Amino acid sequence: MVELLVHFLITAALLLLMARIVSGVEVEGWGAAFLGAVVVGLVNALVRPVMVILTIPITLLTFGLFLLVVNALMLWLVATIVPGVKVKGFVPALLGSIVLSVLNFLVGLVFGVTPNGG
Repeated sequence: MVELLVHFLITAALLLLMARIVSGVEVEGWGAAFLGAVVVGLVNALVRPVMVILTIPITLLTFGLFLLVVNALMLWLVATIVPGVKVKGFVPALLGSIVLSVLNFLVGLVFGVTPNGG
């Protein structure tokens, strides 16, 4: 339970950092960021796998690059669900999802784990 809470706190911090880096993405504070982290976890666990399966043909045609679009759509979905998290269009969602992925990767390098458990 503590480990899950730590993962959510790290993801919340990364969401806040990503919002400062990417123009067009806003997170209104730690409360919105923490709720956003929880919803990101739920969306990645429940919705993203379905989207990945449904988009296998186009993902194969684009050599996997379409997964960037899927990730952007997942971030955009989180922004529509969580009050205090705003994404102002597809391009900020795409850039935000890329930045968030890079930040997750860096956290994984530093601590040997990733905040989303992946």
